[in-house]
Formats: sequence, structure tokens, C-alpha cells
Amino acid sequence: MLESVEELNNKYHEYFAIAEWVITILFSIEYVLRLFVSEKPWKYFFSGLGMVDLLSTLPKYLAFIVPGSNALLAIRAFRLLRVFRLLKLARYIGESNKLVNALKASRIKISVFLLFIVILCIILGTVMYLIEGSESGFTSIPRSIYWCIVTMTTVGFGDIAPQTPLGQLLASVIMVLGYGVLAVPTGIVSAEYAELGSDSEKDDIKKCMRCKTIVIVETAAYCHVCGEAFAHE
Repeated sequence: MLESVEELNNKYHEYFAIAEWVITILFSIEYVLRLFVSEKPWKYFFSGLGMVDLLSTLPKYLAFIVPGSNALLAIRAFRLLRVFRLLKLARYIGESNKLVNALKASRIKISVFLLFIVILCIILGTVMYLIEGSESGFTSIPRSIYWCIVTMTTVGFGDIAPQTPLGQLLASVIMVLGYGVLAVPTGIVSAEYAELGSDSEKDDIKKCMRCKTIVIVETAAYCHVCGEAFAHE
């Protein structure tokens, strides 16, 4: 006889509960081992990655300690904190450091560009308010600026639209500008990223003869993977 939907749900719920306990215990063991092998346990405990490890293991224990269905519903939301463990993967990706450095190097250019876009939206939104007026839905300058931002970013909610030919002409110009707005920050970051890549090629690159690991550290004497000593010329 086929099992009822409720019985299947209970069975799957039991399986998922067991799997959750297994994962939580593994996370807990990893966290305790990291504290044990760390030279400065308190420094790791209060670090960003340490807090991510701690918050990813707490929800299950809190749900087990605190009784009551209402409390469980609130505590279950903390299980989403485990997603933040994905942030730890970034440090194992070498290219992520170059991307972060490129973003840092281009932050001033991007900030100036965004400031220019804000000023441009204020001006064009004000002009659109003077052209269309409240009859077309542009009831205030802030609302017109909101329309300009939505149009320039190519979102286009459609809640406000110009009705006059002159307003539609201005809207067309803003739409065309929107494509350039999206392309400029990408070009700035790409240029910085390419420049960082060309600079890294100038560094002293050493290659381990045993494990073939490439080490871009000028003062490195040993391979950080296998410990092979580099030959000194």
C-alpha cells in the first residue's frame, strides 16, 4: 500500500534532521580543532571567519536547547547563517584577491563617476518635471528623479511615463545614456584588473621543481605546498 503524503513528509523530515545533526557535529569538530591548533585562539574566535564558523554551528544547538514551537520557528531562521560559510571559499581562490585589489584601486574613479550620475539624474529629473508636470504623473521633483534613475539604469518599472513629445525625446536620450552608465564602471574595474595582472607578471616568479607549484613571492626560500627548497643563483 502506498504511503500517505503525511507519512512521507515525516520520513523525509526525520532523514533531514539526522543529516542536519551530522553536518552540525562535523562543523563543531572543525571549529574546535581550529581553536585547538590556532596559535592565538581568541584572535581566531573574534575574527570574521571565526564568527562565521561559530554562527554556522549555533542554530541547531539553540533549537535543541530552547523548547517550544514558537521559539523553534524563530531559531530556525538562524540556520541561514550557514550560507555565510561560503564566504570562506574566496580566500582559496587566487584570482579573488586580484579582483578585490582591482575594486580597491578603482574605488575613487567609481565614486566620482557615481557622483556625476547622481548629479545628472537630479538635473534631468528636474527638467522632466518641468516638461511633463503632475498631469503625466511627475508630481514632484524627487519623484521625477526616481523616474530618471529607474530609466537610466534600464530597469523601467513603467509606473511613470512621459506623455509629451519633448518628454519622450528626453526619455530616449536618458535610455541611451543608461547603456553607457552600465559600461563605464565595468571598464574601470577591468582596466585596473588588467594593470594588476601586468604588474604581477613583473614579479619574481618561482616554480617548485617537485610539485610544480608557482610561487609569486620574491623572498620565498621554500615551496609553501611541499616544502621543497628553491635553488639560489
